[in-house]
Amino acid sequence: MLHSSSRRLAAFTKKPPSQEGIPVRLPIVKTIEAISTWSGKGVAWLVIPNVLALVYEVIARYILKSPTIWSYEVTYFLYGTHFLIGAAYTLSINGHIRIDVLHMHLPPRGKALVEVLGYLLLFFPVMLVLIYAGAEFTFQSWEMGEKSGLSPWRPPLYPYKAVLVLSFFLLFLQGMAEFIKHWIILIKGRE
Repeated sequence: MLHSSSRRLAAFTKKPPSQEGIPVRLPIVKTIEAISTWSGKGVAWLVIPNVLALVYEVIARYILKSPTIWSYEVTYFLYGTHFLIGAAYTLSINGHIRIDVLHMHLPPRGKALVEVLGYLLLFFPVMLVLIYAGAEFTFQSWEMGEKSGLSPWRPPLYPYKAVLVLSFFLLFLQGMAEFIKHWIILIKGRE
Protein backbone atom coordinates (compact mmCIF):
# COMPACT_ATOMS: atom_id res chain seq x y z
CA MET A 1 0.00 0.00 0.00
CA LEU A 2 1.40 3.36 -1.02
CA HIS A 3 1.88 6.12 1.49
CA SER A 4 -0.33 9.18 0.80
CA SER A 5 2.74 11.28 -0.07
CA SER A 6 3.94 8.55 -2.46
CA ARG A 7 0.54 8.51 -4.14
CA ARG A 8 0.60 12.28 -4.52
CA LEU A 9 4.09 12.12 -6.02
CA ALA A 10 3.06 9.32 -8.38
CA ALA A 11 0.01 11.32 -9.47
CA PHE A 12 2.14 14.42 -9.98
CA THR A 13 4.76 12.70 -12.13
CA LYS A 14 2.29 10.91 -14.40
CA LYS A 15 0.81 12.46 -17.49
CA PRO A 16 -2.72 13.74 -16.72
CA PRO A 17 -5.11 10.84 -17.30
CA SER A 18 -8.31 11.17 -19.23
CA GLN A 19 -11.20 11.37 -16.80
CA GLU A 20 -13.58 8.40 -16.82
CA GLY A 21 -12.75 7.57 -20.42
CA ILE A 22 -13.05 11.15 -21.62
CA PRO A 23 -11.14 11.50 -24.89
CA VAL A 24 -8.01 13.61 -25.04
CA ARG A 25 -7.26 12.89 -28.70
CA LEU A 26 -8.41 16.25 -30.03
CA PRO A 27 -5.41 18.49 -30.80
CA ILE A 28 -6.92 21.53 -29.05
CA VAL A 29 -7.61 19.52 -25.89
CA LYS A 30 -4.12 17.98 -25.95
CA THR A 31 -2.55 21.43 -26.43
CA ILE A 32 -4.51 23.00 -23.57
CA GLU A 33 -3.71 20.08 -21.27
CA ALA A 34 -0.02 20.36 -22.19
CA ILE A 35 -0.11 24.06 -21.25
CA SER A 36 -1.84 23.25 -17.95
CA THR A 37 0.64 20.47 -17.17
CA TRP A 38 3.65 22.61 -18.07
CA SER A 39 2.44 25.58 -16.01
CA GLY A 40 1.43 23.43 -13.03
CA LYS A 41 4.65 21.47 -12.90
CA GLY A 42 6.63 24.65 -13.54
CA VAL A 43 5.20 26.55 -10.59
CA ALA A 44 5.64 23.52 -8.36
CA TRP A 45 9.32 24.49 -8.24
CA LEU A 46 8.35 27.69 -6.40
CA VAL A 47 8.06 25.57 -3.26
CA ILE A 48 11.86 25.45 -3.03
CA PRO A 49 12.57 29.21 -2.87
CA ASN A 50 9.50 29.60 -0.66
CA VAL A 51 10.82 27.11 1.90
CA LEU A 52 14.32 28.62 1.69
CA ALA A 53 12.93 32.11 2.37
CA LEU A 54 10.92 30.82 5.34
CA VAL A 55 13.90 28.96 6.81
CA TYR A 56 16.10 32.01 6.33
CA GLU A 57 13.53 34.20 8.09
CA VAL A 58 13.23 31.80 11.03
CA ILE A 59 17.02 31.69 11.44
CA ALA A 60 17.36 35.46 11.03
CA ARG A 61 14.49 36.21 13.42
CA TYR A 62 15.00 33.69 16.22
CA ILE A 63 18.71 32.88 16.13
CA LEU A 64 20.31 36.08 14.79
CA LYS A 65 17.60 38.33 16.31
CA SER A 66 17.53 40.29 13.05
CA PRO A 67 14.29 39.69 11.09
CA THR A 68 14.12 40.53 7.41
CA ILE A 69 11.78 43.09 5.88
CA TRP A 70 11.19 41.06 2.74
CA SER A 71 10.55 37.41 3.63
CA TYR A 72 6.86 37.70 4.51
CA GLU A 73 5.94 39.26 1.19
CA VAL A 74 8.23 37.03 -0.86
CA THR A 75 6.70 33.90 0.65
CA TYR A 76 3.21 35.39 0.33
CA PHE A 77 3.72 36.10 -3.38
CA LEU A 78 5.47 32.80 -4.11
CA TYR A 79 2.80 30.71 -2.41
CA GLY A 80 0.00 32.71 -4.03
CA THR A 81 1.57 32.22 -7.46
CA HIS A 82 2.06 28.52 -6.76
CA PHE A 83 -1.56 28.12 -5.68
CA LEU A 84 -3.13 30.22 -8.45
CA ILE A 85 -1.16 29.01 -11.47
CA GLY A 86 -1.47 25.40 -10.26
CA ALA A 87 -5.28 25.56 -10.40
CA ALA A 88 -5.44 24.78 -14.14
CA TYR A 89 -3.21 21.72 -13.72
CA THR A 90 -5.34 20.57 -10.79
CA LEU A 91 -8.47 20.86 -12.95
CA SER A 92 -6.77 18.89 -15.75
CA ILE A 93 -6.20 15.91 -13.42
CA ASN A 94 -9.63 16.28 -11.76
CA GLY A 95 -7.93 17.14 -8.49
CA HIS A 96 -10.24 19.83 -7.13
CA ILE A 97 -12.41 18.90 -4.17
CA ARG A 98 -15.89 17.82 -5.20
CA ILE A 99 -18.90 16.92 -3.09
CA ASP A 100 -20.24 14.07 -5.14
CA VAL A 101 -23.68 13.01 -3.97
CA LEU A 102 -25.74 12.92 -7.17
CA HIS A 103 -23.03 12.93 -9.84
CA MET A 104 -21.58 9.51 -8.98
CA HIS A 105 -24.95 7.78 -9.51
CA LEU A 106 -25.49 9.18 -13.00
CA PRO A 107 -24.69 7.38 -16.26
CA PRO A 108 -21.88 8.87 -18.42
CA ARG A 109 -24.29 11.05 -20.43
CA GLY A 110 -25.95 12.34 -17.26
CA LYS A 111 -22.55 13.21 -15.78
CA ALA A 112 -21.59 14.93 -19.02
CA LEU A 113 -24.82 16.96 -18.99
CA VAL A 114 -24.20 18.13 -15.42
CA GLU A 115 -20.62 19.08 -16.32
CA VAL A 116 -21.60 20.92 -19.52
CA LEU A 117 -24.31 22.89 -17.71
CA GLY A 118 -21.94 23.65 -14.84
CA TYR A 119 -19.32 25.01 -17.21
CA LEU A 120 -21.83 27.04 -19.25
CA LEU A 121 -23.86 28.47 -16.36
CA LEU A 122 -21.23 28.87 -13.64
CA PHE A 123 -17.62 28.32 -14.61
CA PHE A 124 -17.31 30.33 -17.84
CA PRO A 125 -19.29 33.39 -16.64
CA VAL A 126 -17.32 33.56 -13.37
CA MET A 127 -13.96 33.11 -15.15
CA LEU A 128 -14.79 35.81 -17.71
CA VAL A 129 -15.74 38.26 -14.95
CA LEU A 130 -12.55 37.42 -13.03
CA ILE A 131 -10.37 37.85 -16.13
CA TYR A 132 -12.00 41.16 -17.05
CA ALA A 133 -12.01 42.60 -13.52
CA GLY A 134 -8.53 41.26 -12.85
CA ALA A 135 -7.17 42.86 -16.03
CA GLU A 136 -8.67 46.24 -15.07
CA PHE A 137 -7.33 45.84 -11.54
CA THR A 138 -3.85 45.01 -12.89
CA PHE A 139 -3.76 47.90 -15.38
CA GLN A 140 -4.79 50.38 -12.68
CA SER A 141 -2.15 48.99 -10.35
CA TRP A 142 0.48 49.22 -13.11
CA GLU A 143 -0.47 52.82 -14.01
CA MET A 144 -0.20 54.08 -10.45
CA GLY A 145 2.85 51.97 -9.59
CA GLU A 146 1.01 50.38 -6.67
CA LYS A 147 3.21 49.05 -3.90
CA SER A 148 2.50 46.72 -1.03
CA GLY A 149 1.91 48.23 2.38
CA LEU A 150 2.52 45.03 4.34
CA SER A 151 6.16 45.78 5.17
CA PRO A 152 8.78 48.53 4.91
CA TRP A 153 10.16 46.76 1.82
CA ARG A 154 7.10 47.85 -0.24
CA PRO A 155 7.53 45.73 -3.39
CA PRO A 156 5.38 46.52 -6.45
CA LEU A 157 2.03 44.71 -6.52
CA TYR A 158 1.26 44.85 -10.24
CA PRO A 159 3.35 41.77 -11.18
CA TYR A 160 1.46 39.71 -8.62
CA LYS A 161 -1.86 41.10 -9.84
CA ALA A 162 -0.84 40.10 -13.37
CA VAL A 163 -0.35 36.56 -12.03
CA LEU A 164 -4.00 36.63 -10.94
CA VAL A 165 -5.14 37.39 -14.49
CA LEU A 166 -2.80 34.78 -15.97
CA SER A 167 -4.08 32.14 -13.56
CA PHE A 168 -7.72 32.90 -14.35
CA PHE A 169 -6.92 32.73 -18.07
CA LEU A 170 -5.13 29.37 -17.72
CA LEU A 171 -8.03 28.04 -15.65
CA PHE A 172 -10.48 29.29 -18.30
CA LEU A 173 -8.49 27.48 -21.02
CA GLN A 174 -8.46 24.23 -19.06
CA GLY A 175 -12.18 24.67 -18.44
CA MET A 176 -12.65 24.86 -22.21
CA ALA A 177 -10.78 21.57 -22.62
CA GLU A 178 -12.95 19.94 -19.95
CA PHE A 179 -16.10 21.36 -21.55
CA ILE A 180 -15.09 19.94 -24.96
CA LYS A 181 -14.43 16.49 -23.48
CA HIS A 182 -17.77 16.43 -21.67
CA TRP A 183 -19.60 17.84 -24.70
CA ILE A 184 -18.30 14.96 -26.84
CA ILE A 185 -19.57 12.43 -24.31
CA LEU A 186 -22.93 14.23 -24.13
CA ILE A 187 -23.32 14.12 -27.92
CA LYS A 188 -21.86 10.67 -28.63
CA GLY A 189 -22.77 8.98 -25.37
CA ARG A 190 -19.23 7.63 -25.12
CA GLU A 191 -15.65 8.70 -25.83
